[in-house]
Parts: sequence; structure tokens; C-alpha cells
Amino acid sequence: MISINNLSVEFSAKSLFDNINYVINRKDRIALVGKNGAGKSTMLKIIAGLQNPTSGSVAVPQGTTIGYLPQHMTISDTATVIQEVRTAFSHIDRMREEYDRVNQQLLDATDYESAQYQELIDRLTSLSEQLAIAQSENAEAEIEKTLLGLGFSRDDFNRPTSEFSGGWRMRIELAKLLLRRPDVLLLDEPTNHLDIESIQWFENFLTSKANAVVLVSHDRAFIDNVTNRTIEISLGKIYDYSVNYSKYVQLRKERLEQQMRAYQNQQKQIQDTEDFIERFRYKATKSVQVQSRIKQLAKIERIEVDEVDTSHLNLRFPDAPRSGDYPVIADGVGKAYGDHQVFSYATFTIKRGEKVAFVGKNGEGKSTLVKCIMGEIPFDGTLKVGHNVKIGYFAQNQAQMLDGEITVFDTIDRVAVGDIRTKIRDILGAFMFGGEASDKKVKVLSGGEKTRLAMIRLLLEPVNLLILDEPTNHLDMATKDILKQAIKDFNGTVILVSHDREFLDGLVEKVYEFGGGKVRECLGGIYEFLEKKKIASLTELELSKSPTGKIEKEASKTKTPKAEPQPAAAPERETRRLSYAEQREREKIIRRAEKKVHEAEAEISKIEEQIADIEKQIAEGSTDPDIYTKHAEANKQLENAMSVWELASLDLDTLRSDL
Repeated sequence: MISINNLSVEFSAKSLFDNINYVINRKDRIALVGKNGAGKSTMLKIIAGLQNPTSGSVAVPQGTTIGYLPQHMTISDTATVIQEVRTAFSHIDRMREEYDRVNQQLLDATDYESAQYQELIDRLTSLSEQLAIAQSENAEAEIEKTLLGLGFSRDDFNRPTSEFSGGWRMRIELAKLLLRRPDVLLLDEPTNHLDIESIQWFENFLTSKANAVVLVSHDRAFIDNVTNRTIEISLGKIYDYSVNYSKYVQLRKERLEQQMRAYQNQQKQIQDTEDFIERFRYKATKSVQVQSRIKQLAKIERIEVDEVDTSHLNLRFPDAPRSGDYPVIADGVGKAYGDHQVFSYATFTIKRGEKVAFVGKNGEGKSTLVKCIMGEIPFDGTLKVGHNVKIGYFAQNQAQMLDGEITVFDTIDRVAVGDIRTKIRDILGAFMFGGEASDKKVKVLSGGEKTRLAMIRLLLEPVNLLILDEPTNHLDMATKDILKQAIKDFNGTVILVSHDREFLDGLVEKVYEFGGGKVRECLGGIYEFLEKKKIASLTELELSKSPTGKIEKEASKTKTPKAEPQPAAAPERETRRLSYAEQREREKIIRRAEKKVHEAEAEISKIEEQIADIEKQIAEGSTDPDIYTKHAEANKQLENAMSVWELASLDLDTLRSDL
């Protein structure tokens, strides 16, 4: 579908890409992988047409739509969330015009067996599907389902977008992009602003509804679940594998091992041949054999071993000074902003040397509780930081807070004190900022390089309580593995706020879940927590939000006696009394919800019958020129009807779980 031909890019006489060729096919789900600075984001910008290569070209067929989500963008709008997302359908008029034009080209065509004719059919089908979504009465249902999947609540729909943080504004842009259903989705670190629950919904969307996808992500679990092809960018070249990331890692290792064995065998053969020539070069009786070996040597095609980028990060946290036995003790801690109670009655104790994770939807209070521990904001209840606790804090936006106009060296030099100033060059070298890289201005660094630079500042003085808020955003796979090992080896206490399942796996022994205004303690690692919560879909997640739902009851059994203080019991009893008082009204609401589900099921059956009838006509050789368009439109109507049924079923299940 999109062809990258002889692509080369140079920056300051340094080659980023060297004569690269590959093709993006329909339904490809490609992960671009490589070290930070290898050129992954640059590749996406070139495909999107936002940056020109030094040489080569990107061939995009006429009419192919491309949707691009960058790592960072400047967003300025004044509409509500729902109004802004509806702008995703502002291109409908242009689509109608193109639909009419392609349809006319099909009517005029006579070369029915040609590739061009098939491309016209594919394009007409794609346009038909997009128009069916945009023009159907269920477009609102698609918008609602997408926003709910990305973590918004229905109460958020009519709030001005200006009230949301940058991360939530990026979710709005992502929702618009997904609703447009472009032929090719280019996604640069799309999970950086999503929580675990939203990532799981997003995975399902990409695998079931998206067309071609090219993404850059350092969330290993995410790309394993989404992609079916991996393209590695390394030292200006690409290596293309038709497998997901985990299989690529294994195949890459095997490829390099095979190359090395073949190279070594060939080198031995060459050496033996050269030794024979040298030994018998001047013996007349061996002249024929010598000449034969010389010709043989000239014909050998030399095996080359792929050059491997062996530069790596040398990361080790300084030894932690001994702190008290309990670095953090929270008793009935709560935080509210005006009438909005973020969380309440948070009661827990973190012991010295423990490594714990804060998880939950964005906006549920993870970073807020971190700020309470740091003493940056006031709060209710009692929160004690233990004796001799020295905190090292890595904020979520730490990399963005760096001064872009100064150099890498000056960034560290300005915060370093004492003898450490004499070792700045060595420290920068250990973090892959050696040589000329230390004189780069911060503004030209990639996202991962900025994160590494911000991490250096954290290591300038010994601490015994590390609080890391999304430390893996923008870090490449290799650097994440090194950071994970460094945290494992750290002999102090660690609080990790992260949505990266693979990173947390094997690293933390306790999980604190934030949700519904509460903080719950769950013993075990991240996958044990997800297994207990049975978070496999957005539907189950919505059920888990119910204060009296079955899933939440099961999770509560894992709490320690202190995890839920007594004052919270009274409001729960009040909830049950209200539930009984309103039982009759609730039954009416449930009956209405059941009716919606039955109506949706009836609509699905009706459309399925229509599709069966159309397919029968096709099988019988229908002469209707619009028969394939009708088939595509009917299939899209079926998809929309399924979306309505899913939403209706979701509402019904939620109502039933509240009883």
C-alpha cells in the first residue's frame, strides 16, 4: 500500500537512514523498534509527509488516508469533549466527493482483471465503510464507546477540553484519529498517556478494527499483543521480521548467531586457502593447484556480519543510607479539590526495602498521593515519612521541565555540587552522552534521551526512598531493562507509578490500586493483581467500579485489616439502605435496559438476513453494479448495530451489578 524506496536521511553529515526499502501492506501491524535516537519518530514523520528525506521517496497511492499521532503536540481548542471529538467527521463531504469519483471510474473501467481495478474496488469499499460509520445514526454510539474505552466518563463529555491536562487532551486527539478510521495509523508512543485499563481497550481496537498500523512503543506487552511484524532500525539499516516483538527478539538472536558461525567457518576456509597458496606458491609441481586456489579465493562472496549497536547504558543507583523500618505510614489520608474527593481513608504502611506499585486509572489520585508524600500539597489524615528518609523523586513530566536552550553538560553542571562536578563527563558517558553528545542542546534530544538526562539528576545524591512516576515513558526496550535491573539491585525502598505491565512484572511485590475514591492494598505482583481483578476487558472494568459489585467484593478479601478503616463502613451501609428503598424504581430501569438489548439483538438479526440475501445474489451472479457497495454498507451497519448492542449490554450488566 505504501512503498518506502531507497530512503536516506542525514543530519550534520551523520547518516540516520542509509538506502532503506520496505512496503507497508494493508492490515500490517508494524512495530518500529530500535534504540532512542535510532530514527523511529523521524521515520513516522517522513511517512506522514511532515519531513522530507535527504534522498529516496515514499510512494503513497492516491486516496490513501494517513492518521498520525505524534509524541507531543500543541493543542488549542475551546469546545467540549464531545464537540471536539465530533470534528473527526468533518471530512465527510470530501469523502462523498471521492466516493462518487471512484464509483464513476469503476463504471468507466473495462480492465476488470487488472490490479488498478482491484485497487479501485478496495478504495470504494473503504470509503463506503467510513461513510457508513459517519452517516449512520449510530455515529454517536461509536463516539461514546471510543471515549469510554479511552478512560473518559459520561460526565466528562460536556466538560470544556481546556479543563483537562495535556495527557487527557492527547486522548481526545487519539479518539478523533481512531474515529476517522484512516487507511494507515502512525502512532508514536500512544500508550504514554494511557492507563492499564485504557491500553487493554486500545489493544482490542487496533487488532479488531484498525487497518494498517505502524507504531513506536516501548511497552513490550502492548506491542506483543498488537503487532504481527517488527522492523528494527539500527545504525542506519533496517531488519524486517514478520513476527511480533518477542518472537523477533528470538529470531534476531538466532540470525546473528547463524551469521557469526557462517562468518567464522568462511574465515577458516579463507585462511586455509591462503596458507596453501603461500606454502606452495613457488613450487612448480603445485602451480596448477595454487592457481586454482587463487581463482577459488577470488570467487568467494564474503559473508558480512550485521553491525550491532553495542553502546549501552551503565546504570546503578548509589547505595541507600539506612532509613527507619517504615519509610511511609499513611493513616486515613484523604485529598479533595473543592467538592471532588480524589481519595479518602487511605491507610497503609510501606516497609524499608519494599518495592510497590501504584496503579489505576488516570485521575484516580496516584500522582496526588505521591505529592502528599513529598509534602507538596495539603491533605487530610496522618501521613508520616520515617526516620532518616531521603527521597529521590522522578516526576512524570521531569523530562519536559529541562531547559532546552542549554547543553547536556550544563544541565548536570548546574545541579552538581562538591567533588561530583569533577566526574560529570564520566557520568554522562555512562549514560551514553559521551564525547560530542554532551555538548548537544537539550532541545535536539529525543524523548528517551531527555528521560535519561533527567534520570542522571536523580543519581547525584544518595537516597533511600525512590519515587518514580512513569519513569519508562520514552525509554527504549534495552534501557528499560537496564533501569528495571538497577531498581531490582537498589537496596532502598521504591514506589513506582506505572502502567507498563511488563516493566512491573517481577519488580514489585505489592500493588496499591487507586479507584472509586479508595486505595486498596493487593499482595503479589502486577499480573497476580490483574488476575485477581479479572481485568480482561472494558466491560469487566466498568463492573469493577461498582461499590457493591461482585468483583470488588472478591478484591476486598485480599486487603489487610488496616486497608479499609472503620469510618468507611457507615457510607457503605447507607448505600445498601438506599438500594432497598429504590428497588422498585431500579427494576423499572433494568426492564428498560433489557428492552434496549432485545431491540439491538433484533436489529442485528434483521441486518444479518439482509447480508445473507445480498451474498445469495452475488453467488447467483447478480448484475447489479452496486451489489458490492450494498454488501459493504450492510456489513458496516452490522458493525454499528453490534456497537449499540455492546453499549446496551454494558449498561444492563452495570445496573444488575449494582443491585
